[in-house]
Amino acid sequence: MNAEDRIAEFRRATERLAEALAAGDANPLFVDAAIQRFEFCVELAWKSLREVLARDHGVNVASPKPALQEAYRLHLIDDEAVWLDMLRDRNLCVHTYREALAREIYQRLPRYAKLLAQLAARL
Repeated sequence: MNAEDRIAEFRRATERLAEALAAGDANPLFVDAAIQRFEFCVELAWKSLREVLARDHGVNVASPKPALQEAYRLHLIDDEAVWLDMLRDRNLCVHTYREALAREIYQRLPRYAKLLAQLAARL
């Protein structure tokens, strides 16, 4: 997959995350769906960054954390600490499921969704 295709996929995923968040948290299935879409978005965000870093800056990275660090260094993202928090939350969601943790992370999703959408527009 080339950079443009990956970025287009990332943009679509951010739109789907916004849709999931708009559904609210009254139903646990909506919370789970939003968290799953968040996981997809974070995965696509770092992979899109990896593509852009290689294509536009000659920087090769193999994993999410270095991708975020380089993106911050090159001003592709504005707040490295929040992005690293987002990555940590994504990893917690993927590797464990605890309802209390899911609810806690869900509360942070609107902020994360905004940053993900901003990155998608920037790329």
